[in-house]
Amino acid sequence: MAQLEWSDALALDLPVMDDIHQEFVGLLAAVDRADDAALLPAWRALVDHTDHHFAQEDAWMASTRFASGNCHSMQHKVVLQVMREGTARAEQGDLKPLRIMASELALWFPQHAQSMDAALALHVRRVGFDPATGIVHAPDALPGELIHGCGGASCSDEDRPASVAREEAAAA
Repeated sequence: MAQLEWSDALALDLPVMDDIHQEFVGLLAAVDRADDAALLPAWRALVDHTDHHFAQEDAWMASTRFASGNCHSMQHKVVLQVMREGTARAEQGDLKPLRIMASELALWFPQHAQSMDAALALHVRRVGFDPATGIVHAPDALPGELIHGCGGASCSDEDRPASVAREEAAAA
């Protein structure tokens, strides 16, 4: 099974996001280490955490002008749905999908964190969003249009407002 360990390469210079990501990595490691008897409870803890984790990021996006159907939020929905399907299979006695999913999550997460979450962290810092209070301290920095892509350089210019493309070019 692919293992994932927390490292500085996963840090995004947004402490609240880094903390929740570090917790995700720890819970995923607990799933990886779990024997069959402990696997489903460890998986449920990971799913519960991931549900909260994704909801928190989705709320930040909603507060800072990401459209509700952007690709970042959609990826959250898909990953969480697959994780829940794994839970259902395990509850019926088939633990193998959880082991496979944990391995796939260990491969998926760094890419997600270093692309979509990195773009969100940059955007949150740029608009002065305080995740603890939900206050945007630099409302003039909010994009004029909703962000429909992921907000990162990996999205095509057609999927992003021109203002976001200009902000990313200026930050580069």
